[in-house]
Amino acid sequence: MGSKIFDGPSVTKKDLDNLVNKGYWMLSRGQDEDALQYSRELLKKYPEEIPVLYFASEVFLIYGNLSAALEQINIAVRHEAGQSILFIQQAKILFGLRKRLKAQEAILKAVNISPDDIQILISAGEIMNQCGNFVEACGFFKKANRLAPDNPEILFSLASTLFFLGDMKSAEENLDILLKTYPEHGPAVYLRSMLRQTTAEHNHIAELQSRIDSGLKDLNMSVYFHFALAREYEEQGQYDAAFAALDKGAAIRRQHLDYDAKNEHASINDIIDNYTRDVFAATERGGCSEEGAIFIVGMPRTGTTLVERILASHSEVVPVGEVYDFPTEMTEQLQKILTEKTDKEMSAIDASLQMDFGELGRNYLKSVRQIAGNSRYFVDKLPFNFLYCGLIRKALPNARIIHVVRNPMDSCYAIYKTLFNQVYSFSYNLDELGEYYLLYRRLMKHWHQVMPGEIIDVAYEDIIQAPEKQARRLLEWCDLSWEESVLDFHSLGTASSTASAVQVRQPIYTSSVQKWTHYERQLEPLKRKFVDAGLIKEDGTVA
Repeated sequence: MGSKIFDGPSVTKKDLDNLVNKGYWMLSRGQDEDALQYSRELLKKYPEEIPVLYFASEVFLIYGNLSAALEQINIAVRHEAGQSILFIQQAKILFGLRKRLKAQEAILKAVNISPDDIQILISAGEIMNQCGNFVEACGFFKKANRLAPDNPEILFSLASTLFFLGDMKSAEENLDILLKTYPEHGPAVYLRSMLRQTTAEHNHIAELQSRIDSGLKDLNMSVYFHFALAREYEEQGQYDAAFAALDKGAAIRRQHLDYDAKNEHASINDIIDNYTRDVFAATERGGCSEEGAIFIVGMPRTGTTLVERILASHSEVVPVGEVYDFPTEMTEQLQKILTEKTDKEMSAIDASLQMDFGELGRNYLKSVRQIAGNSRYFVDKLPFNFLYCGLIRKALPNARIIHVVRNPMDSCYAIYKTLFNQVYSFSYNLDELGEYYLLYRRLMKHWHQVMPGEIIDVAYEDIIQAPEKQARRLLEWCDLSWEESVLDFHSLGTASSTASAVQVRQPIYTSSVQKWTHYERQLEPLKRKFVDAGLIKEDGTVA
């Protein structure tokens, strides 16, 4: 990265590079505090040198101080607007601050400076994907692919984006090219298994089984192969083989996760114990009364995407996907309160009840409206927002909250067979999954008790059996007029960045109901847990 000399002490490029490299050496050795102090010394001495400003932004990012990181990069950009790497850094920080429109503007400046730089095109595609702009992302990945046809990173990113956009044929073509050169690319193998229903004549079972049997070099990659093999075995009706592959893959994945079930359970129990009706009634700190937000909550793989697509097929509703804006805004407010308070014993629960709920609601809406635009309503479909139903109600009293439920056995099996990306760590062990599910149900029951009539429950099975009846019920809950288009949800042209991207582009089907019964023997311990809890009957139907 070039240096631009201003009013600070004279320094040669070589000397400046050596000074900055010393800081990066500290970071490489885990000496973050030393690097932070060193960056401040460099900034004081060389406040307008580009390498110093960039290094300082990197250090501030490590400490989660995005505002300070952005400040340094903004100074650098003002002095040197010809370096694309500065705009890439600026875009990444802006996205971290949920300034999606500005992030896209910054990344476009980087591309304009270096339109044929492959790494910049990749970064542009990644930023656009993160901002929910999948069409633009696809364009950048396609251009990068033309410049580097065999690059595995580009091929996979392009295939993933095409998957989100519903172009399964083109996604598969790119994955086939990728896997010819890199046959042990686990994510590509798993994504390929999701693109379409395999047949007896067209499947990859022999290929996958052979790779697993011969021993994959990377144990983490073998997880993807096991999950992909399980999907294809299941589609061919080979249920024992499917579950054996799934169980093995899940066990390997669980071994590599740092998941503390006791801590997570304690957090949920703390919510239940502390967010009482009396406490809520005593914390009237007016939220934001603006309408527009529709939250779909629940466990993953329960039909939340189906409900989203039904609502998003209405002319007055747009989907924003699984955005993390509410929990992120909430966390920032908590950190601010905990930092300002002198009471060191204050818990996050106590701090959450002292939040400025109006500010929380306004900040959330401002952030999400960058995606939703001026549409009357938008759908936020982040399933684990079920943890925050109470705070959502406090921050946005006019928001609609829809809780999607499903037969516990089908729900948990669908979760167990899905390979998630860095979320839902409880899902790779059936006992942990069952315990978490029971806690989730206990929490949702609590929210209904604390704020009765504020959440509507919609069962996946009811939608499958009577789609129009349930669609009318959903629209009425959201104060929306009836439109026939909501029954044609599978024709909705918007992208879907979830594991259900294929299914939601199909008309209503019933094959996922009672699918768990193919594995009744293997899932017996889970079934017993739910029977004992009174959630299901002995025959596995909902109690």
